[in-house]
Amino acid sequence: MLNLEDAFNKFENEWMNFDHIESPPSHRPELCALMLLDRLVPGSGGVLDMTMNHEIEICIDMERFAAVATEDDILTLTRCGVCYDADRGTLVWI
Repeated sequence: MLNLEDAFNKFENEWMNFDHIESPPSHRPELCALMLLDRLVPGSGGVLDMTMNHEIEICIDMERFAAVATEDDILTLTRCGVCYDADRGTLVWI
């Protein structure tokens, strides 16, 4: 199982470098991230929730995500603008 905090920290210098993704499935970073997350952790219902800090929380099963995600997946998500909030144990867009 991937340590999400370590993996996201490893690629923090790649945050929002969307143009570094080869052949993204969408030209929009947020759609690219959501499509990747849907492939990794399929489900039904909404995945986005607005927080009081004007962040967008991504509501997926984090244990399932950590079990299947690779460092390449984390790099892609980081390049799409996704961060890991270690305090809440969730993914967010800031």
